Amino acid sequence: MRAPRTRGEAVDQLVEVGRLAVERGLVLASGGNLSARLPGAAEFVVTAAGTWLDRLTPADLSVVTLDGEVVGGAARPSSEWKLHQRTYLVRPDVGAVVHLHPQHAVLVDALGHRIRLLTLDHAVYVRSVGTVQFLPNGSDELADAAAEQTREHDCVVLSHHGCSTVGPDVGTAFRRALNLEEAATATYRALLLGDMTTDFPADFTADADLRHGPP
Repeated sequence: MRAPRTRGEAVDQLVEVGRLAVERGLVLASGGNLSARLPGAAEFVVTAAGTWLDRLTPADLSVVTLDGEVVGGAARPSSEWKLHQRTYLVRPDVGAVVHLHPQHAVLVDALGHRIRLLTLDHAVYVRSVGTVQFLPNGSDELADAAAEQTREHDCVVLSHHGCSTVGPDVGTAFRRALNLEEAATATYRALLLGDMTTDFPADFTADADLRHGPP
């Protein structure tokens, strides 16, 4: 999934990823929100308040400037629009933000364990995992804390809440969310087996090809 060239392409990609996110069990009902930076503009499209991600239509997205002004589309953007805005401000390279509620990622974090990267895909796509303590959803504090973690990490767990993953395009951001949840599920299974140490080989994690990210 390439970076969108038009607002219509951005909307189509968000609609597709919303459907897939629900289908994969990464979010329920009206939870979660998605956004994409619009090409050639200091604006982004974000899902509107109360929308179900598997039922999105073009009318279910708001256009918001990086200054936080709603300038088009649905009048009420998601309550988490600030999380998306602050992330775009600190990461000019980011073209999409995916905020979902993956249950294993939230559970492993809530139990006080680090999500371990166990496969090559985890190492390439997730790379590292940031965490943010529990803060009220929709708050400036949560948005700022998540954005700060995104300076160093492409995947951030919001404690007792969900995750925020980013990428140059919608597809990459969603792929990171998928791999984050898969890594959390693998970590959970390892913990059930009493394994507390198995991890992806550190020498390979530091390899230049992995650090350059997904192809």
